Amino acid sequence: MRLTTRTNIAIRALMYCAVHDGQTIRSAQIAEACNASANHLAQVVNALHVNGFVHAIRGRMGGVRLARPARAVNIGEVFRLFEADVPFTECHVEETNTCPLLAACRLRDAISRALSAFYREMDLVTLEDLVKGNIKLESVFALAADDDEAFPCAARAAAG
Repeated sequence: MRLTTRTNIAIRALMYCAVHDGQTIRSAQIAEACNASANHLAQVVNALHVNGFVHAIRGRMGGVRLARPARAVNIGEVFRLFEADVPFTECHVEETNTCPLLAACRLRDAISRALSAFYREMDLVTLEDLVKGNIKLESVFALAADDDEAFPCAARAAAG
Protein backbone atom coordinates (compact mmCIF):
# COMPACT_ATOMS: atom_id res chain seq x y z
CA MET A 1 0.00 0.00 0.00
CA ARG A 2 1.21 3.48 -0.78
CA LEU A 3 -0.43 6.72 0.32
CA THR A 4 -1.05 9.45 -2.21
CA THR A 5 1.14 12.53 -2.29
CA ARG A 6 -1.80 14.61 -1.08
CA THR A 7 -2.22 12.44 2.04
CA ASN A 8 1.51 12.63 2.79
CA ILE A 9 1.49 16.41 2.43
CA ALA A 10 -1.66 16.71 4.56
CA ILE A 11 -0.17 14.77 7.46
CA ARG A 12 3.14 16.65 7.24
CA ALA A 13 1.34 20.02 7.14
CA LEU A 14 -0.86 19.10 10.10
CA MET A 15 2.19 17.95 12.06
CA TYR A 16 3.95 21.23 11.25
CA CYS A 17 0.95 23.23 12.41
CA ALA A 18 0.68 21.12 15.57
CA VAL A 19 4.34 21.65 16.43
CA HIS A 20 3.68 25.39 16.05
CA ASP A 21 0.27 25.31 17.71
CA GLY A 22 -1.28 28.71 18.26
CA GLN A 23 0.79 30.32 15.50
CA THR A 24 -0.34 31.32 12.03
CA ILE A 25 2.22 29.85 9.66
CA ARG A 26 2.81 30.94 6.07
CA SER A 27 2.13 28.25 3.50
CA ALA A 28 5.58 28.82 2.00
CA GLN A 29 7.14 27.85 5.34
CA ILE A 30 5.10 24.66 5.48
CA ALA A 31 5.91 23.78 1.86
CA GLU A 32 9.62 24.24 2.45
CA ALA A 33 9.69 22.34 5.76
CA CYS A 34 7.57 19.50 4.36
CA ASN A 35 9.35 19.25 1.01
CA ALA A 36 6.15 19.94 -0.91
CA SER A 37 5.36 22.09 -3.91
CA ALA A 38 3.42 25.25 -3.14
CA ASN A 39 0.73 24.18 -5.62
CA HIS A 40 0.20 20.76 -4.01
CA LEU A 41 0.21 22.31 -0.56
CA ALA A 42 -2.38 24.91 -1.57
CA GLN A 43 -4.74 22.16 -2.77
CA VAL A 44 -4.22 20.15 0.41
CA VAL A 45 -4.64 23.17 2.70
CA ASN A 46 -7.86 24.05 0.91
CA ALA A 47 -9.25 20.55 1.53
CA LEU A 48 -8.08 20.63 5.16
CA HIS A 49 -9.71 24.04 5.58
CA VAL A 50 -13.03 23.04 3.98
CA ASN A 51 -13.15 19.98 6.23
CA GLY A 52 -12.40 21.89 9.43
CA PHE A 53 -8.87 20.71 10.19
CA VAL A 54 -7.17 24.08 9.68
CA HIS A 55 -8.02 27.75 9.45
CA ALA A 56 -6.58 29.23 6.27
CA ILE A 57 -6.31 32.99 6.05
CA ARG A 58 -5.55 34.48 2.65
CA GLY A 59 -3.48 37.52 1.86
CA ARG A 60 -0.30 39.17 2.96
CA MET A 61 -1.00 38.68 6.66
CA GLY A 62 -2.46 35.24 6.11
CA GLY A 63 -1.36 31.75 6.84
CA VAL A 64 -2.49 28.44 8.26
CA ARG A 65 -3.13 27.19 11.78
CA LEU A 66 -4.94 24.27 13.36
CA ALA A 67 -8.69 24.69 13.65
CA ARG A 68 -9.00 22.17 16.47
CA PRO A 69 -6.71 20.80 19.15
CA ALA A 70 -4.22 18.18 17.98
CA ARG A 71 -5.89 15.61 20.23
CA ALA A 72 -9.13 16.13 18.25
CA VAL A 73 -7.55 15.48 14.84
CA ASN A 74 -8.07 11.83 13.97
CA ILE A 75 -5.49 10.52 11.50
CA GLY A 76 -7.91 7.94 10.08
CA GLU A 77 -10.30 10.76 9.24
CA VAL A 78 -7.55 12.67 7.44
CA PHE A 79 -6.52 9.57 5.48
CA ARG A 80 -10.11 8.93 4.43
CA LEU A 81 -10.47 12.52 3.26
CA PHE A 82 -7.62 12.15 0.80
CA GLU A 83 -7.69 8.42 0.03
CA ALA A 84 -11.43 7.66 -0.19
CA ASP A 85 -11.69 8.38 -3.92
CA VAL A 86 -8.58 6.36 -4.79
CA PRO A 87 -9.53 2.71 -5.29
CA PHE A 88 -6.94 0.24 -4.06
CA THR A 89 -7.56 -2.13 -6.97
CA GLU A 90 -9.51 -1.79 -10.20
CA CYS A 91 -12.06 -4.37 -9.04
CA HIS A 92 -13.18 -1.98 -6.31
CA VAL A 93 -14.69 0.27 -9.00
CA GLU A 94 -17.50 -1.63 -10.66
CA GLU A 95 -17.93 0.87 -13.53
CA THR A 96 -14.35 0.57 -14.80
CA ASN A 97 -13.44 -2.95 -13.73
CA THR A 98 -12.02 -5.10 -16.53
CA CYS A 99 -10.90 -8.08 -14.45
CA PRO A 100 -12.51 -11.31 -15.69
CA LEU A 101 -12.03 -12.95 -12.26
CA LEU A 102 -14.40 -10.69 -10.35
CA ALA A 103 -17.13 -13.29 -9.82
CA ALA A 104 -14.68 -15.88 -8.50
CA CYS A 105 -11.96 -13.78 -6.88
CA ARG A 106 -11.34 -14.09 -3.15
CA LEU A 107 -8.53 -11.56 -3.14
CA ARG A 108 -10.94 -8.64 -3.44
CA ASP A 109 -12.60 -9.49 -0.11
CA ALA A 110 -9.22 -10.03 1.56
CA ILE A 111 -8.04 -6.62 0.34
CA SER A 112 -11.26 -5.01 1.59
CA ARG A 113 -10.74 -6.56 5.05
CA ALA A 114 -7.11 -5.45 5.09
CA LEU A 115 -8.06 -1.87 4.21
CA SER A 116 -10.73 -1.87 6.91
CA ALA A 117 -8.11 -3.05 9.43
CA PHE A 118 -5.73 -0.33 8.28
CA TYR A 119 -8.33 2.41 8.81
CA ARG A 120 -9.34 0.94 12.19
CA GLU A 121 -5.71 1.29 13.29
CA MET A 122 -5.41 4.82 11.90
CA ASP A 123 -8.60 5.75 13.77
CA LEU A 124 -6.70 5.05 17.00
CA VAL A 125 -4.06 7.68 16.19
CA THR A 126 -4.45 11.42 16.78
CA LEU A 127 -2.29 14.26 15.60
CA GLU A 128 -1.28 14.75 19.22
CA ASP A 129 0.08 11.18 19.28
CA LEU A 130 2.37 12.09 16.40
CA VAL A 131 3.77 15.33 17.82
CA LYS A 132 3.50 15.41 21.61
CA GLY A 133 6.95 15.01 23.15
CA ASN A 134 8.49 14.33 19.74
CA ILE A 135 11.69 16.32 20.22
CA LYS A 136 13.21 15.13 16.94
CA LEU A 137 10.18 16.36 15.01
CA GLU A 138 10.27 19.69 16.83
CA SER A 139 13.92 20.17 15.84
CA VAL A 140 13.13 19.32 12.19
CA PHE A 141 10.30 21.88 12.22
CA ALA A 142 12.07 24.53 14.34
CA LEU A 143 11.32 28.15 13.49
CA ALA A 144 13.95 30.83 13.72
CA ALA A 145 12.14 32.97 16.30
CA ASP A 146 14.55 35.88 15.86
CA ASP A 147 14.07 36.07 12.07
CA ASP A 148 11.06 38.41 11.77
CA GLU A 149 11.41 38.85 8.00
CA ALA A 150 11.51 35.13 7.27
CA PHE A 151 8.56 34.41 9.55
CA PRO A 152 6.42 37.57 9.77
CA CYS A 153 3.22 35.84 10.85
CA ALA A 154 4.89 34.16 13.80
CA ALA A 155 6.64 37.40 14.80
CA ARG A 156 3.39 39.42 14.61
CA ALA A 157 1.51 36.80 16.61
CA ALA A 158 4.22 36.84 19.28
CA ALA A 159 4.18 40.64 19.43
CA GLY A 160 0.39 40.42 19.60
